[in-house]
Amino acid sequence: MTGRFVTFEGIDGAGKSTHIDWYVERLRTRGIDVVQTREPGGSDLAETLRELLLRRKMGMQAELLLMFAARSDHLERQIRPALAGGQWVVCDRFTDSTWAYQGSGRGAPGERIAWLESWVHGVLQPDRSYLFDLAPELAARRRASVRAPDRFESEDSAFFERVRRGYRDRAQADPGRFVVLDGERAVSEIRVILEEDIADLCNT
Repeated sequence: MTGRFVTFEGIDGAGKSTHIDWYVERLRTRGIDVVQTREPGGSDLAETLRELLLRRKMGMQAELLLMFAARSDHLERQIRPALAGGQWVVCDRFTDSTWAYQGSGRGAPGERIAWLESWVHGVLQPDRSYLFDLAPELAARRRASVRAPDRFESEDSAFFERVRRGYRDRAQADPGRFVVLDGERAVSEIRVILEEDIADLCNT
């Protein structure tokens, strides 16, 4: 079986973390060799940059460049070798997050993101991206109940509305890759959809 590249996307608090571990275990029960990772992060250097991105105040341009610097190392050391070896890679966030957060949220020009995307990972794109869609107000209440906010999670609802629109635009532009999941649905209902999609991915 050839490797597959799967990403989980959505605003903070929309439900990614509730399902990603379960998804990886469902793949493993099928005998699939899976690498689970995250962005920013996934390699030693990228994890160091993650701490800067989540904790240090910085401008939009520095944030955008650090995101792609972390991604470049992550791709080189983790994602590309795993895919080349026939493993599946399940990643919590990838470049769609950059388009949504740094692009729609921060206002980074699309042409700059597109150039960096092409330079850093060329034609490589996820085979499937699960977008957990949820109203920012509800997502904020969920976040507040489980953890202290990082630099991104401390942004106001207007920021997350822009991010949500950015994600929706990405999904609308590439419906063959995205599966949009209503974050308000019951966990069990979402997992039925994910299970069915796993079967589709395994058979293609």
